[in-house]
Amino acid sequence: MENYSIVIFILAVMIGLSAIADKIKLPYPVLLIIAGIGVGFIPSIPNIALNPEIVFLIFLPPQLYDAAFNISYKTFMTNINTIGTLAISLVFITASGIAVAAHYLIPGMTWPLAFVLGAILSATDAVAAMSITKGLGLSHNTNTILEGESLVNDASALVAYRFAVAAVTGTAFVFWRASLQFVVLMAGGVLVGLVMGRILAFIIQRVQHNSLATISFMLLMPFVTYLVAEDLHVSGVIAVVLLGLSIARFSNKVFPTDLKKQSKSIWDILIFLLNGLIFILIGLQFPYVIKSIDSSQVWPYVGYAFMITIIALVLRMARVFLQRINLQRAFQQGKRKITEDALLDFKSSLIISWSGMRGIVSLAIAIGLPTTLTDGSPFPERNAIIFISVVVVLFTLIGQGLTLPWIVRKLNVDHPEKLIFENNKGPLNN
Repeated sequence: MENYSIVIFILAVMIGLSAIADKIKLPYPVLLIIAGIGVGFIPSIPNIALNPEIVFLIFLPPQLYDAAFNISYKTFMTNINTIGTLAISLVFITASGIAVAAHYLIPGMTWPLAFVLGAILSATDAVAAMSITKGLGLSHNTNTILEGESLVNDASALVAYRFAVAAVTGTAFVFWRASLQFVVLMAGGVLVGLVMGRILAFIIQRVQHNSLATISFMLLMPFVTYLVAEDLHVSGVIAVVLLGLSIARFSNKVFPTDLKKQSKSIWDILIFLLNGLIFILIGLQFPYVIKSIDSSQVWPYVGYAFMITIIALVLRMARVFLQRINLQRAFQQGKRKITEDALLDFKSSLIISWSGMRGIVSLAIAIGLPTTLTDGSPFPERNAIIFISVVVVLFTLIGQGLTLPWIVRKLNVDHPEKLIFENNKGPLNN
């Protein structure tokens, strides 16, 4: 009963603060995170440890499915070069850059441990960026790039994390074998997603006249798809993304308008509650993890986290602006199929760079670090890695979260007519 009361209390706080944030024109993720930190320090509130399995099963599938369902397929394919660059190559570049910095900055951080920390913080959380920029009028291309990145980069980061943890536990790293496993994980996820999409389409064709059954199947299938993929040891993230993409194209031909509207209302509420809980939980983790660190090490670790945050931001900016140059060169030379719509201007490049916030996935895989090695000894520097990861997440969400709206407004103040504002949509609303 006590845990039930705490959940109700957190939900009430989250809904109330979201309304307040809208009134005072403050990004609601930032306000929720700050509130979560404050609530966590209340003496009577028990420690609320985040269960990584709950994050990956309860929070991740509907978020991925919703984003994949509503993304513009045409715009996605137009920007596939940039999306692939951010979601795959930048993930591994960031993991390596953070690992180098951590190894030389943080005492006791061996190369395998440094790569674990780099893998944890390598993927950005576009859910946070899109929540913060909602209503600011980002261009359709920029929105699609950020959403498209979020659909794939979690899978890349989880693969990098898996190999880094294996190296710590003593498993030899072989590049060709790791590359092959990465391809198998991705390809397997694509296959599972397509098969589950066909199954869902088959079911919906036979129950589409029952709106409650149709919507219920749509709500259930992302969770089922994720579990099936993970049980088959392929990427559940990619499987859910392909499910969303395939059902989006199928639904346009089948569903009537009233069913789309009904589904939109349900998905809007679901995603709103999940997003709010995510940001509250992120804030709640700080008081919990700070107790695991010696008081004399808190400020040095905060300093390391700040430097890692800057390094990750610089790497992202460098890669995005290099991508801008590469696209322009390829378009001018006509060597690749790069259309004019795929080119990045300075403003969109800066916004995409500044939207590289870390979030719930980084937090979950950090807290999910094994407590012991295969020989039974404690996982080295586990508390330090978790604490630094949490602080980096907070730095990016609060620091970049507060400044991103200001940057967007400053960059676009002279050309408001070029902006496209699109309300968030739920599945069946295409």
